[in-house]
Amino acid sequence: MRRVEIIANTASGSVGADAPAIAERILAEQGVAGTVHTPDGDLAACLRRVIDSDPDAVFVIAGDGTARAAAEMSGPDGPPIAPLPGGTMNMLPRAFYGERSWPEAMAACLTDGAPRMVSGGEVAGRLFFVAAILGSPALWADAREAARAGQIRLTALRAQRAFRRAFSGRLRFTLDGRPKQKAEALTLMCPLVSTVLDEDDRALEAAAVDPSNAIEIFRLGVSALSGTWRDDPSVSMGRCRVGRVWAGGRIPALLDGEPMRLGPEIQIRFRPKAFRAVALPE
Repeated sequence: MRRVEIIANTASGSVGADAPAIAERILAEQGVAGTVHTPDGDLAACLRRVIDSDPDAVFVIAGDGTARAAAEMSGPDGPPIAPLPGGTMNMLPRAFYGERSWPEAMAACLTDGAPRMVSGGEVAGRLFFVAAILGSPALWADAREAARAGQIRLTALRAQRAFRRAFSGRLRFTLDGRPKQKAEALTLMCPLVSTVLDEDDRALEAAAVDPSNAIEIFRLGVSALSGTWRDDPSVSMGRCRVGRVWAGGRIPALLDGEPMRLGPEIQIRFRPKAFRAVALPE
């Protein structure tokens, strides 16, 4: 790499105010030219300017939402993206760099990184590259973030809200033209992290999450907090390339760790070429 551009969102969870200085030092140590950007205002506009400058790679030190947005914005034809861990969940960084800190991952990418095409999924026109959760269990992410911050009262309030939403509006969906189904939630896993798909499989791993009573939804919420929801007995697995999901109101969603609200009817599809990542040798 001859020139890289680095975006350090110092307002993000675990980036830190000294991140720009550390990033500049690592660049100097590796003998790579680059500029460190610390956006104070419109983060999306900063991403757009950096990607449009066509560097050899863009390193993003930020949370899950910014990492996902950078990968989506660059796409398969833009510069490779290195999503370095700077948030709380760090779903995309962990998929590529394991438990490395962002300085360790950055140094490794500069010395050993290489572009790699990554597949992903699309929900309602928004891309994801690790996993998407559609339906009320996505609300448990808010409780989890409050718990990680040590905000006990807020954790309880958000958990109560998620519990109240359970069974209030089940999803209806059809995958790959199969018969319509109902479930409390639908989870989609990309080949990047799926344990049942090979990375060259041209499909998403789909899991219908359908607890039948309050005890099961509580157990599912706990497993969502701990990251072991796929082992829950109320989860049934399958595969899909395209699909449609609809509900009686706006659908809560979690795309690569980023919470959002989607419309009452959404389309799903697998994207075989979603973006290029700066990956490390396995």
